[in-house]
Amino acid sequence: MALAYQKKIDSQTSFALWKIEETADELFAQLQLKEHELTYLDSLNNGKRNLHWLSTRVLLRTMLQTDEYIDCKVDEHGKPYLANFPHHISLSHSFDYAAVMISVDKAVGIDIELMKNKIERIARKFMSEDELDFIDPANKTEHLYMCWCAKEAIYKLQGKKQVSFLNNIRLNSFECDIDVNTTASLQIANTPTQKYDVKYHQLGDYMIGYVAKAENEE
Repeated sequence: MALAYQKKIDSQTSFALWKIEETADELFAQLQLKEHELTYLDSLNNGKRNLHWLSTRVLLRTMLQTDEYIDCKVDEHGKPYLANFPHHISLSHSFDYAAVMISVDKAVGIDIELMKNKIERIARKFMSEDELDFIDPANKTEHLYMCWCAKEAIYKLQGKKQVSFLNNIRLNSFECDIDVNTTASLQIANTPTQKYDVKYHQLGDYMIGYVAKAENEE
């Protein structure tokens, strides 16, 4: 068992992390896959891409606690969804971990990232000047990853392409504290502004940001 962490957010919503310690064959043996999924797997290079795809599906099966076939598809924007279960889902992976978030009654988004100093070189590609102003210089890498994970989680929740981290997702000032929520907004032309509260979990050198939003919330 490689379930590293699981958190119940409310009675309908939870997320979990899977440490990838198995081989591809060991993960494969835990799944029921159909021909189109086998074809897709064959198209992946052996290595992390293969392990990431398999491990998110094994973790999804673990969280749903089912022996039934799980028909996990992607829509025209690339957002994963379940064709034969009522749950909203979000999938993520980074190096040795996979992350899955599920909810029966609300849209969800999750992102996991292994923190590396190189994020400082690309900060201006996804952060506005106002956002960069509140970054803690003593904890710059960690703070930037909190920002990235927040924006990625919101991007995954809303599930549409052509949304810019820099121009469409705005973060309000927040401290570099894993226990502090990030408030953010999604601003797209000709649509109402959407507001979000992003929460965090840290596991060693990995940062996890996650968000859940009921469909009837503004």
